[in-house]
Amino acid sequence: MAVLPSLIIWPEIIINFPHLSPVQWHTTAANVLAYWVAFLLYKKLQKFPGARTLIYLLPSVTICWAIALGVILLLRLDYSRPALLSAFMLANMVLVIGNQLSHKYHQLKLAIVPFGDYQEVIALDSADHRILSAPAFNGIRYDAVVADLRSNMPDEWQAFLANCALANIPVYHSRLMVEQLTGRVKINHLSENIFGALYTTSFYGIMKRIAEVIFVLVLLPVWLPLMLIFGAIVKIESRGPMFFIQERVGLGDKDFKVYKLRSMCQDSEKKGAQFATQGDARVTKVGKFIRKTRIDEIPQFINILKGDMSLIGPRPEQRVFVEQFKKEIPFYSYRHVVRPGISGWAQVTQGYAANADETRVKLEYDLYYIKHFSFWLDVLIVLKTIRTMLTGFGAR
Repeated sequence: MAVLPSLIIWPEIIINFPHLSPVQWHTTAANVLAYWVAFLLYKKLQKFPGARTLIYLLPSVTICWAIALGVILLLRLDYSRPALLSAFMLANMVLVIGNQLSHKYHQLKLAIVPFGDYQEVIALDSADHRILSAPAFNGIRYDAVVADLRSNMPDEWQAFLANCALANIPVYHSRLMVEQLTGRVKINHLSENIFGALYTTSFYGIMKRIAEVIFVLVLLPVWLPLMLIFGAIVKIESRGPMFFIQERVGLGDKDFKVYKLRSMCQDSEKKGAQFATQGDARVTKVGKFIRKTRIDEIPQFINILKGDMSLIGPRPEQRVFVEQFKKEIPFYSYRHVVRPGISGWAQVTQGYAANADETRVKLEYDLYYIKHFSFWLDVLIVLKTIRTMLTGFGAR
């Protein structure tokens, strides 16, 4: 009942804006901040594949209002709870309605230029595409034009693309459009990828490293007891150590020791390194639960403090598999230009890889992450990771 009156007083607040009380000022400022961050987050996240579903968008709105509330509480400011709550509910309602209308009435419509390598775009079901028979739209509205910009096309088609750019109609290279719609970077030819964007260091990379160390230290009272409790349960259930320690390949193609809670029986790799498979008999009963919920990854916070790993990044592999994949998969080593992560784009999109073919696809996801290395992509991966922890997606 308190929410409805708060919605009614908003027009009065707008009319009397110069004469707002401190409570109204603080509440209005917090809501404006939350709306702005939510809008910015929405615009940034929707650029990535699979990010337009409400399962990711609604939590992002909650995060924005949580940040606004956190600032208010940190500064010990007076505020109106009903007004803050009503603005939060209104933002969610607008998001749900807008998202449903967008899915119902608008699908990305692409005009395909029929020269060079454009077949991959046609094979995708992510957009409504039509192949142009002549360099003209013939009165049809398109969201963008897709063309193989490296192909040899007639002069009139080149002029058509130039005119599209002048008219502010986006023109995308076919390879980049496939990448945008699938979240994967193809690895057939080195020249087909913008490897200048494969960061070895950046300002964001430095800030990310600092933020992750602070995050792990702040949450130390939470994850350390949780790790010890489940570690004790692991030891009680089956014979063997609490931790599973294994050599993995990390940043710069250098080996490091990764720490995990043991989820398999002792001597699970006495026959040599092997992938975990669906329903793997080596996994213990407790191991199934901690693998599904990713609790077995908690000890890797220690790897983060040591500088071996990051919260977000490509999953580290064993040296024996790395050497094998280097021979079988082009550009496999490029995944080692960033720190490996506890969670990653490939992990939350594809799940675990159990053979060379799946690893090739996984590498395409990893290179997409490296190429689009940013705060916003990390935010989306965090949201997807939460879904993964709740659903057990990709666990083996």
